[in-house]
This record gives sequence, structure tokens and C-alpha cells, in this order.
Amino acid sequence: MNCLTIKKVFLLFSIGIIGIQCSHEEIKEPTDYVDVFIGTKSPGHTFPGPTLPFGMVQLSPDTRNDHTSWPACAGYDYTDTSIIGFTHTHLSGTGVPDLGDILFIPTTGDIQHQSGSAENPDSGYRSRYHHEQEFATPGYYSVLLSDYNIKAELTTTKRIGVHRYTYPKAQKTNIIIDLEHRDPVIESSLKIISDTEIAGYRRSKAWTGNQRQYFAAKFSKPIRSYEILNGDKIATTGSDFISKKIIAALNFDSSEDQLLVKVALSAVSIKGAQQNLEKELTHWDFDKVKNEAKKTWNTSLSKIEIDDPNEDKKEIFYTALYHSLLTPNLYNDVDGQYRGMDDKIHKAEGFNNYTVFSLWDTFRGLHPLLTIIEPDVTRDIVVTLQKKHEQFGEIPMWELAANDTRCMIGYHGVSVITDAYLKGITNIDVEKTLQAMIESANVKKRGINYYTELGYVPSNKNSQSVSKTLEYAYDDWCIAQMAKALNKTDIYNEYSRRARFFVNLYDQQTGFMRPRYSNRTWYEDFNPTSVEKTYNFNFTEGNSYQYSLFVPHDIASIIELVGGDDNFNQWLDTLFSKNFDEEISDDSDVSGLLGQYSHGNEPSHHLAYLYNYAGTPWKSQKTIHKILDEMYTSEPDGLCGNDDCGQMSAWYVLSSLGFYSVTPGAPEYVIGSPTFEKATINLDNGKTFTIKANNANKENIYFSSLKLNGQEYPNTYLRHEDILKGGELVFEMTNTPNKKWGVDSTNRPMSDTQKTVSIPYLTSDYTSFLDSKTITLGCDTKDAEIYYTIDGSEPTKKSPKYIVPFEIKSSTTLKMKSYKNGLISSYTPSIFLEKLQSIDRQKLKNNLKNGLSYKYYEGIFRSVYDFSAEKPIKKGKVSTINIKPRLRNEWIGFEFDGFINIPKDGIYNFEIAANDGAQLLIDDKELFESDGRKSFSFTQKNNIILSTGLHKFTVKYFQCSDNIGLKVLWSGPDFEKKEIDPSSLFHISNSKKNNQL
Repeated sequence: MNCLTIKKVFLLFSIGIIGIQCSHEEIKEPTDYVDVFIGTKSPGHTFPGPTLPFGMVQLSPDTRNDHTSWPACAGYDYTDTSIIGFTHTHLSGTGVPDLGDILFIPTTGDIQHQSGSAENPDSGYRSRYHHEQEFATPGYYSVLLSDYNIKAELTTTKRIGVHRYTYPKAQKTNIIIDLEHRDPVIESSLKIISDTEIAGYRRSKAWTGNQRQYFAAKFSKPIRSYEILNGDKIATTGSDFISKKIIAALNFDSSEDQLLVKVALSAVSIKGAQQNLEKELTHWDFDKVKNEAKKTWNTSLSKIEIDDPNEDKKEIFYTALYHSLLTPNLYNDVDGQYRGMDDKIHKAEGFNNYTVFSLWDTFRGLHPLLTIIEPDVTRDIVVTLQKKHEQFGEIPMWELAANDTRCMIGYHGVSVITDAYLKGITNIDVEKTLQAMIESANVKKRGINYYTELGYVPSNKNSQSVSKTLEYAYDDWCIAQMAKALNKTDIYNEYSRRARFFVNLYDQQTGFMRPRYSNRTWYEDFNPTSVEKTYNFNFTEGNSYQYSLFVPHDIASIIELVGGDDNFNQWLDTLFSKNFDEEISDDSDVSGLLGQYSHGNEPSHHLAYLYNYAGTPWKSQKTIHKILDEMYTSEPDGLCGNDDCGQMSAWYVLSSLGFYSVTPGAPEYVIGSPTFEKATINLDNGKTFTIKANNANKENIYFSSLKLNGQEYPNTYLRHEDILKGGELVFEMTNTPNKKWGVDSTNRPMSDTQKTVSIPYLTSDYTSFLDSKTITLGCDTKDAEIYYTIDGSEPTKKSPKYIVPFEIKSSTTLKMKSYKNGLISSYTPSIFLEKLQSIDRQKLKNNLKNGLSYKYYEGIFRSVYDFSAEKPIKKGKVSTINIKPRLRNEWIGFEFDGFINIPKDGIYNFEIAANDGAQLLIDDKELFESDGRKSFSFTQKNNIILSTGLHKFTVKYFQCSDNIGLKVLWSGPDFEKKEIDPSSLFHISNSKKNNQL
């Protein structure tokens, strides 16, 4: 039994004694049920320190300072025994570490300018601590720093962290301020403004490529002296300090035992931080701030009231609700100014600007939850995403501190926007927002260019191909729904067709979504349960068992593909019972297992609800309760996976209420089975929606009947509008499943099934040719008719009809459309067919030299696009493609440029083995690209037709960590696969002439 459990047992015992002694029971507030330590033991990656709902400041202890360590993602891990200090920004539940800005720690005695190590805390300023002397609740944290006998207390406003340090008497009293702590520093500065005020700036580069953090701090008593480590020198005088390494030690009068500090943040400027400090907190009353923070949290948490005798479950619930309200985070100053994704200063007018968008995770459950309980925040989130598109050119994938980390896949901002809009949150600029959605869905990277040409992302040309195809198709459906709501018929039709692209990866032979090559053949080495090969290559934090059912907008079509309700039910039964057949204990992304179901990661989160689509909702009820009961506890390790900015918690909140958002973008929720006797949602419109579960207990996990506002309710889904109207949903709970309820197909959740002709395609995989090219077209829909154009116009039935192969002799834009009576016509792919020309070697004269030029980069790269705008650390020449010039083995990038000599007209195959990712361009055209999650053991490869002579040749490569490696191979008409030899590679020594080519 750990110390936290002991504390809980003691608390319950004390409550019991009080209950005996008192004539009435004290009423507990929602904050009394929140245990902020749930999830602080890896893999939950939450932090225990104070913040406000969606607050800019997250003031919390850091026990680790390794910016690349998995357990250090939130800066704090419950198993650690020493605290480095208290920083003002933290991520909640992420799988990658960042933030931890502006570290403060009170000390006594001699000054130390290094943090020291966990193994030897005495080697630095960090201090040991014990959980018995640590306490936290929403909006407040305290701990005794054992090595100094200092009690540290923390609380916050939206933009200000407030510290109260109680020192032992007759000691030298210090505060250490470490601006170097944690992430690599690009630049930093510190200014002594007066004897009670300082300010500073820290610019860092980690997961977020360019984070600017300004701060202003005031002290409740004057600074007596200071020692500032500025670079490698210590200064005791002066007022302005600039260096990558600034660690300040401020000394205060030791005759007073208590010292208060107010620290305001800004991403805009020091002036902005000072203004935040002056306008948001004008007094020094720590307890008043603490009490106001508690009041704020009680107001937010009271939006859902739980009435149930199980105190432990209420603790899990309110902690989950608390975690669901931590992100996104406010990201503008009190005057509305904020830093945009273009690194320029903007002003938020009529909305609050936010940051920290873990969209691949949170679109599923967190944002749908916020549409119910935080509609005003949701509206501002939608506006924020539209503004980010204006500044960045696309809606970011995973935005952090005005940077796109480019982590994960999809363009799921469109899901968040559509879900909000169709649920009545419409006070936005709809034209600009829709345009942002469309442009984000058509960037020419991350496999989207292949997706729109082939109808899927090919395995040989892009990594995570199956996951990307399915998630793009769902996002496209969201765009279609938004367009439909705005009466944009053409846009609706186009994206509805793209939303059907999931059918192109369904393999009838195996019964799974299966990776496919660009020539339309299936990936050979296929195992649907794999978490090793296909997991790392073709899927994103999941396998084919989980992803084969990621078609949330059209489960009915999946049921049809697998052969009907019975087969689909059996498919789900197998999923929840079939064990993994590979060793997965070392894979941090596969956790919370129930057969092939992995609740520790998001691709599984909707699966338990899918029985409702096949007439067996009682099986969903059983499975959901198993997950609720087994995957969540009230201990520090009470989350079975990363909380991922509240998604794991939001799943619990919604599912424990009795429903979940299987298809965000559809204004309805799929009904599961509630776990509390009574839950009341207090809506912002003044109405209440009550959910009752009569006779609810651990055994009664099914319900015999369901009524909405007193009327029998036969549907297995709940409309958002019925929640907003207010009312009562009553479940009659039982331990026996009702196998008749929700069986009829008319009572099942939404499936937007549209019978669409399959996308037409080139039967040849080559888009380049020498003298001429024979065009042969195909379509997987039997008896479909194909019409085409070669003049750039949209094909119709008045265009040429494809009957037999035809020939082209010049570069051509080919567009195709398939038709069949009774079906919606196909999507129109557009393919550029290029007639090749090699570079005249004679024009280069004596400037041609063997080898390639290279540029070397360092930084947190998740894609080859990440370092495209960076300045290289160094440049040089290499005889062949190799990464020997690197200065380290992780977080690096290379770009190799030059020419390759093609000895003979014909078909050539290029292949790259890279960990983590690479891109190959020939004649400035991408042949393939891998943007992460790619093992060195597996290759990206593709064929290309090339003409004799020189062709531009570029390889881009990035490496995150572990198993560094890069190998480029080729084969041709007269030789087998081999590494490219130096004699075939060239560069121009005269850069001026190179730029002229």
C-alpha cells in the first residue's frame, strides 16, 4: 500500500468518525473529490500543480528535467523523491515532453547554480520531499522541501503564478530562478528592474520549434543581493543579463519567515507580462487567490453534478472532469495581444486565443464534451483554429505555443469545427472557416497528394498509410457535413466522395483494412494483430484490428463489407478477446489491453460502442463497464495510458454518464450504459439535463428499458439537441441484458452510407514517360464507365469516354470520372503526366564535381518539412549519401542535393531505409516520403521511368532518437539493387550557376 493510499484510508476513517460524532454530514464540493495526483505516475503524464480551467499558467513542481524522457513529459513523476523547482508551464498527459518554463525554487544556505541529480540531490539546488508532506487540490499545491525545511505553496490566476514560501528563521534566504531548465535554450535574458521586481525572456526549441516565453515577477519584500550565473561568469552587480545560460540566485532578508512572489507570463513581450501582472492581480493576499481559484474550479466542475454512494467513483469522475478542463490553454494577454503561428503579434478581438491542441487525440471525446459544458470556450477554439490557418496556411495538426509540432496525422481541426457548428455553435466567420478546412485537406504533403490521386495513401510512398487514409476519409466527411449545412453543394459532393475512400483499403480476402502499394497490389507481410512491423510502418499507434473499424461516419458500410450483422458482431467479439501474439511489454503506446482493444491509446476509444450499429447494444453495455471499472482507478497510476490533454479523461466522463461521441461532426452520441445513480448536466443556457440510472450498482451493468422525458426511448443514440433542451433520461438498470432493445436498424446510430462509384485510376504506376505514354484506365466498380479530359477541364458524360487505351506524347493533366446507373459518380482525380527531359551535361562545363552537397540541421524534427525554413548548422560535400558529418545521433536533419547520372533510358527503383523519416525528390518531384514512425528495418520505395543523362536528385532525412540510420539504394535496367555509388552522383561547385538551372 503506497503512501497516497494510506492517506486515503486515513481520510475515509476520519470521515467515518466525524460522521458518528456529528448529527449531519458535511456537504462536499466538487473540488473535494478531485485527486490531482491521479495520472501523475507514468504513463498518465499529468501534473499536480495549480492552474485554472484553460489557464495560461500551469504552476507545478518539476522532478525531472530531461526534455527527451518519456516519464518526464509533464515534468513530474510520482515515483521521484526530489523536486528541482516550480515551473510555470506544463503539458497535461502528452506523450512528448516540453514546456517547464521559468523555474523558481526557494533555498537556504550557500548558493548553488546547478540543479543537481536525482541520484545526488545535494549536488545542486534541488530538494528531497515526501508525499506525506505534499498536498494538492484544484488551484492549490503545497510541499515541504525537506533539505531546506521550507514550505512552498502555489496558486494561480489565469496568467499569474503565485508563490508563498515559508522559510525557517535565522537562515540565509534565497530564490533560485533558472532560465536554462529543461528544454534547449536559443536565447534568454534577465533584467533587474527594482529591488522588488524582475523580468525576463526565454526562447527555447524542443518539441515546439520556436517557443517565446516572457515573464515579469514581483516580490513581497526587497532583494538584498544577488548572484547571477550569466554564461560562465557570476555577476553580483548590473541590471541586464543576456545569455543562453542564466541562473539567478536572489537573496532576501532572513528576519521575515514568509516571502510571496507573483509571476506573470506573456508570449508577446515583457511589457505584456508586466501588464498582465498589474491588471490581473493587484494585491498580495495569497489565500484570497487560492480561494478564488477553488471557487472557479467548483463553478466549472459543478456543470456536472454526480449523486452516487460510491465515493471512489466520484473521485475518479471529478478528477477526469478536472483533467478535461485543463486544455487548450489561454494564449493572449489581458489586452488581447497574442503571438500567432507566423511569429507575429496579433490581437484577439471578440474571442480568446488558445494554444495546446492535441487534435489527433482530443477531437474524439474532449471537444465533443466541451460542446456540451463549455460552448463559449468551444466557439473561441473554432475561431482560434481559423486564425491559425490565416497565419500558417493550414489548420495545425498538433499546435503548441504557436508552433505546429506536426505530431500525429490527419487534419482533425476540421472535425472540431464541424462538430461545434452542427451543434449550434455558429457565431463564427463561416466562409473563412470552411476555406481553412478545405485548404488544410489539400496540402501537397503527408501523403495527401497520393490520396487524392489514388483514393488511398500507398504504403510504398508514405508511412502510416492505412491510418492516414482512414483518418483523411473521416475528416473529409466532416468537411462535407459543414458544406452541406452551408448549402455548398459542389463542396459537399466532392468531399462526400472522398469520405468513401476507406473502401479502397478494405481487403475482402483477409477481411481487414490492409496496406496497399501505389500499383494497387496488397502489402504482402500483413498481420492484423501486429504491433511491431505494421504497427510502426502502416498504422499510427494501433494495428489493423483497431483501424479496420475507424470509419466512424459509415459503420453500416463496414458491416456490409464484412458480411452483415452476425459477422460484424463476431468480428467485435474476436477483437475484444483475441490476444496480441507479439511481445508488447516495451511498447509504451500499447496499454490498457482488452484483447486487441488498447484503451491506453485513442484509435480504440470508439470501438466498445460499435455493437450498437449491429443490433447488440447489450454487448456495448457490458464492454463499456469493463473498461470503466478496470482501466481507471483513484491511484497515481490510475490512467492506463497518456491522458493526452484530457482525451482519456473525457472518455471516462462521457462514458460514465452513459453515452459517447463515436462520430464527432454528427450532432448525436451513441448510448452506452451509465455508472452513476444520478448525474445532472447544468447547461449554460440555464437548463438541466438529468441522467438517472435506477438500481445502478456494480452488478447491474445492463438496462432493461430507457425513457427520455417519460417516453420509451428506442434509439441507441442521443441527440445533442435533446440534451440542450433539458430533460431527463432514465435507465432501469439490471444484471440481465435486454437483447430486444435497440435491435431494429431504424434505431441505430447514424451511418452516412452513399453508394458511390470507385475512383478511376491509371493501371500503370508511372506518371513520367520518355517519348510517349499509353494510357490505360481502370475502375474497381464493375461495369462502370470512365470519362476523361486532357485539357484540365472537369470530366462529364459529354467528355471522351474511355473505351480502349490511348497515347499521349506531351506532358498532360489527366482527369477522370466514373459513372454507373444507380450510383453516385466517382471522385475526380487529377494526375499530371510528365514527359521527361534530362539536363544537358555540356551546359554545366567544368563546374560538375563528383559527390553531393549537404546541409546539416539540429532540432526537434518530426518531418522533413520541419527544417525547410531552418538555418543549417553546417554545410559541406559528401562523396555519397551518408550521415557521417552529423554532430550527434538524435534530433537532426540532413538535406543532400545534386544530380544523379542515369546511364540508360528505362525503369529505375529507388529505396530508402531511414529511421525516423526521409524524402526522395527527382527533378524536384517527390518520389516518396516518410514523415516519421518508420523503422530502419523497413523501406520506402518506388519505381520511376528516367531518361539517360543527369537528373536533379535530393534526399532529405530526419532522425528523432534511437537506431539512427540512413541507406539509399537503387536498381536499374542492367543492375540489381545496390547502394548508389559515388561515380553516379554529382554537384555543381559554382552555386550561382546551380541556382540558374
